[in-house]
Amino acid sequence: MAVVKINAIKVPEGNGPELEKRFAARLGVVDGQPGFLGFELLRPVSGDDRYFVVTHWETHEDFVAWRGSQASAEAHSGERAKPVASGADLLEFEVVLGSKPKQ
Repeated sequence: MAVVKINAIKVPEGNGPELEKRFAARLGVVDGQPGFLGFELLRPVSGDDRYFVVTHWETHEDFVAWRGSQASAEAHSGERAKPVASGADLLEFEVVLGSKPKQ
């Protein structure tokens, strides 16, 4: 069963463009990770100041392996030096139902 991991990142006003720039700069870094199924960065438009980093994985173990990998550490190294967020929470889900249009 696929899993979804959502990092809810609290971003102070004015820091959103820098957060987006950082994610754009490392887009694709996780693509080759075993079990990785997809990524989305969601920008808040009203009622919230959190960005959502949504990742889809084949298993929880695949996600844990990515988090503990050297590639993950390298992808996140610059953020720790100059953070643009003021906090984050990890939300975790299992996919129970889903639908996609046929192509």
